[in-house]
Formats: sequence, structure tokens, C-alpha cells
Amino acid sequence: MKTALYVLLGLLYFNCNPSSGNDDASEDSLQYYPLTPTGLDQKEFRYYYRVLADYFDSSLNGSFNGGILIAKNGTIIYEKYSGYADLRTKELLSDNTSLHIASASKPFTAIAILLMADQKKISLDDSLAAFFPGLPYPGITVKMLLNHRSGLPNYIYFADKSEWDKKQYMTNNDVLNLLYSLQPKRSFPPNTHFSYSNTNYVLLALIIEKISGKTFPEYMRQNLFEPLQMKNTYVFTLADSLTATSSFDWNGNYWKNDFLEATYGDKNIYSTPGDLLKWDQALYSGQLLSQPLLDSAFTPYSLERASVHNYGLGWRLLLLPGGKKVIYHFGRWHGFNAAFARLPDEKATIIILGNRFTRSIYNAAYHCYDIFGDYHQDKGADEEEADSTETSKKDAKPKTRK
Repeated sequence: MKTALYVLLGLLYFNCNPSSGNDDASEDSLQYYPLTPTGLDQKEFRYYYRVLADYFDSSLNGSFNGGILIAKNGTIIYEKYSGYADLRTKELLSDNTSLHIASASKPFTAIAILLMADQKKISLDDSLAAFFPGLPYPGITVKMLLNHRSGLPNYIYFADKSEWDKKQYMTNNDVLNLLYSLQPKRSFPPNTHFSYSNTNYVLLALIIEKISGKTFPEYMRQNLFEPLQMKNTYVFTLADSLTATSSFDWNGNYWKNDFLEATYGDKNIYSTPGDLLKWDQALYSGQLLSQPLLDSAFTPYSLERASVHNYGLGWRLLLLPGGKKVIYHFGRWHGFNAAFARLPDEKATIIILGNRFTRSIYNAAYHCYDIFGDYHQDKGADEEEADSTETSKKDAKPKTRK
């Protein structure tokens, strides 16, 4: 595979070419390089830029609509924006175009809960009943919502099958009321195993609202987005319907909104690659949480069976032989695809966002791991890690939409 070759070439490069002044660009496959960022060795930067440019030019081209940002130690080593913010008007997509990051929103919700725990406003061991009295699902804690061990059924499925008027937008409170009224069967007893359920994060957003006395979008703006200077990041509400970036299916057809557009916590954050890099760096700086709580977010909690895949508190984890670890979250909502990954050993960050449906975004992120280290991920993302858990069944196979 091409990526494996890149890794071998990289090892030979660094073993045989110690850092020095300038290298000869005429010997490279590229004839142009951006200026070497301050603090980076020129040879190292040009190696990574060359490999990443060659890889993305071959793997994400043609119909790709979106932004790519790859960084090391917080410094951008590759950044590119392609296509249109709106395929209908041909409005160009730029580094300021906010895109729906789908389930990559979940880490934000999780960190907000952990921030409240750090401030002693909540305990992760608090019972769900403390926030929603009479909810017919005993034995569930806040922590079980965070790590998807609650056993609660996924509202995306039971809401779709309910008698809810699909011409009306469903809110987080509406999901809660359906749990009270319909009492859909739980998937398993609490804390017995992992099952990814968007319901968990809809309820976490409601808990944040109960504790803070603010709407979830307002709380996130005041406590995360503004302090981190994430100027192009917000939680979507219906008031944003006319201005939010639209998405499109693989064939370039507009993807029409549906009745689940108004729920948040599990999704509905819009952001840019540049803002997500600020988010990534804040997680290294200690400015958000105490280290023990932050470490708890990146700890695996589902160990019933051996697997390299696991889940922390709001984060997917790839735990590889030899100690390699990837902290990440992918997401999909309608035609939006998002991949956000952190390689703590190399302090590398991989961010790929798009608004024209393509599974290639997930595979591209997986392949990037091997550009930085020995991750053996040439096979790419599997269906579970990519998009099958992110959206309703009717969105699993994109259709032409008016």
C-alpha cells in the first residue's frame, strides 16, 4: 500500500538525512512548498507536506467538498480547502466556512459535563433519576451516558418509528417525553456492555441546561467556544436554518433537512478545521480540566471482550498492540462527514470535514495515522467506525434529494 511505502520512506529519510539547513526542492516530487512554519525543521516540514499533499491529491479529489487540516505539536503542516459551501450557488468553501461536525460534537458535550464535575456541580456517579424523576430506566448514572453503557435505546430509531408528526421538528425535551410516554425497551441492563446511542448525549445536553440554567447552545458558547476563541463554532438551532451551511449527497444533490434537525448534544455543532485545532490544543494545555478528569475521558470503559476499539467519556479510542493509542471521533449527519483524530505519541492532529457525502473522509483519516507512526491502519475505517452509527437507517444509502 502507498501509505506503508510512505512510512518506510520516512524512516529512511530521518535516518539518513539529519536536520541541516536547506534541502534541494528540485529533487522532490513537488516544485513548491509553503514557507516552513516557525519552530519546525525545514526538512521535517517538507517531508510531511510532500507526503500529505501527494496522499490527499490521490485519495480526496474530484468531488471532495471540504477542509483538511493536519498539524503536529499544534503547528499546521498541511491545510487545504476545496469545493463549494453551496453547490447550488457555487459559493466557494473557505477556512471560515462552518460545517456540521455530526457526532464529533459528542466530545464537546462530554468535556462540558466534565467541566461541571470539576466545578463540583455534578458527580459522574449521579443517578439519572436525580435529573429526570420517574424516568422508567433505573440504575443509570451520568457516567453511563458518557461512555454509552446506559442501555438506553437510540432515539433516532424509536422516534422514526413513533407516531410523531414528521413535519414537526423534535427537540431534546420531546425525546425525553417520548422516553416517558413510549417507554421503549432498553437494549440491556445498565453498565453491562457498550452500545452507541445518541439518546445518551441528548440527555446530557438536558442535564447541562438543568444545572446551568442556560440553553445548551448558550452554555457552550460562553464556557467553551468563546474562551477558546473558536469564532466560527456554534451549536445549531432552528434560528440558524437560513444561514447554516447546507449538505449534499454523493451526487451533488441538496440534502433536505428532516424532523430530527433540532436535537443537540449528540450532534449539531458547526465548526471549522482551524477552530477544531484550537480545541485540540486546549486539551493539551490544561486550561479546560484538571488532569485526572481529562485522563478519565481518554480511558477505555468497555472491556468485556478484547478489542482494539473502545470508548472513553465522549471519545472513541483505538488501542493498538505496542501501546499506540488514537483518541478520536468520526461523525456523519446527512451529507456532512467529519473526522477528528489525535495521535498523542506524535502530538499530531488530523481534521477532515466535508459537506458532500463521501466515506473517503474516514479512510483518509485512518491512512494518515501511518504517516506519523507505526499504526498499521492501511485497511482504513470500518463501517462501524465511520458512519453507520451516526444517522438514521434512511440516511444509510444516500438518495437523490430535491
